[in-house]
Amino acid sequence: MNIFETPLNHEKIKELRVGDAFYITGTIFTARDAAHEKLLDIDDEEVPFDPSKYAMFHCGPAIHKEEGKWKVVSAGPTTSIRMEIFEDDFIERFGTKVIIGKGGMGERTLKALKKHGAVYCQYTGGAGALMANAIREVEDVYFLEELGIPEAFWMFRVEEAGPFLVTMDSAGNSIHDDVAEDVDKNLERVKSHL
Repeated sequence: MNIFETPLNHEKIKELRVGDAFYITGTIFTARDAAHEKLLDIDDEEVPFDPSKYAMFHCGPAIHKEEGKWKVVSAGPTTSIRMEIFEDDFIERFGTKVIIGKGGMGERTLKALKKHGAVYCQYTGGAGALMANAIREVEDVYFLEELGIPEAFWMFRVEEAGPFLVTMDSAGNSIHDDVAEDVDKNLERVKSHL
């Protein structure tokens, strides 16, 4: 079982290829649309953590307080393509090397992954309770009052979270592009028989 610990080893991440699967032990952070926009809009000295050390998870967790502590009920991935307009700038500025979500991302992100030695990974949609089981502690939360629970930056300490499947890598490979090509070919074949 391939387990990466945080802070992430950037050279090992760069070696990952499409089809590789791995787990993470350590810290991951959540970021959706508003979180991306928030961090990109503030000065470096206002950024409350180092995004290059941890995996970013496209997730709006279901979470509540229980006896004064945050309790994560579910932490499933959200659709990543919504972050396409931010992701290349985010990777460029903050050096994030592992992005986890669902549904794949576009050409701008793929180019940024290649340029900066990063990967995009899939986590199974509908498996939010499974991810919640891997979360040992909410280490911190940033911009909660401003952004609200789904959009805030949640810092989760996880143990063997995953598996995460690499679907876009730093060599410029993308399962999502390959699948789209196969679908187009199959569609043309079907049309030719009608």
